[in-house]
Amino acid sequence: MNILLLNPNMTVAMTEAMTRVASHVVGPGTVLKPVTAQTGFPYISSRAEAQVAGAIALDLIAQHQAEVDAVVIAAFGDPGLLAARELFDLPVVGMAEAAMTSALLLGQRFAFVTFTRHMRPWYEQSVQQAGLQSRFAGVRTPEAGFQSVATVQDELFDALRGLVQQAVDDDGADVVVLAGAPLAGLAYRYTDAPAVLVDPISAAVTQAEALARLAPRGAHAGSFARPPGKPNTGLPAALSARIERRTD
Repeated sequence: MNILLLNPNMTVAMTEAMTRVASHVVGPGTVLKPVTAQTGFPYISSRAEAQVAGAIALDLIAQHQAEVDAVVIAAFGDPGLLAARELFDLPVVGMAEAAMTSALLLGQRFAFVTFTRHMRPWYEQSVQQAGLQSRFAGVRTPEAGFQSVATVQDELFDALRGLVQQAVDDDGADVVVLAGAPLAGLAYRYTDAPAVLVDPISAAVTQAEALARLAPRGAHAGSFARPPGKPNTGLPAALSARIERRTD
């Protein structure tokens, strides 16, 4: 089984870190195929940036769809997720949605802890999109800033652990999702957490494996029915061909 681990952020080190974490949870015979965006943003931190990144994600899936059995969109706000499910004939999993649905199986209420307040509106929108507001305990973010997404785990290690405690004590969370691609693997570094912790990339790749084994077929009815081919202008070649429904 081949899984496309698609990072719509441009930071290669982030892709490498997520791939290392994910490699520890995938089953024997599963191959992760990491791909990093070549255009866009070093890391996505707003809804506007996510809108741009969603189009980039669609193009990258179009380029690699024939090589893989499932796709993981490895950015926490799941840019392009619903559009990708509408357009492509293979399972597409988003990190945020996978983390939330995993959290539902581990406790009654879940919270997000992330590394910057700028993520809050986008992440709250992810909860609304998934229809899970009634079981959501909120988002906790640190007051302190950080120097680099490459080192944010170490810079904010104690602060983020404190936010996990607050999410439990003050917000009533049973499960805490450590949200954001730069926090990949952090859940495994906290050995004394007061709540169940969910690592989003681990949740996403394990769900992608499960869905690929189910071998779901493309939708032919309902809101995710494949749209008819449509001429277009100026789009990247692979995405243009997919939207036109060309096979060449």
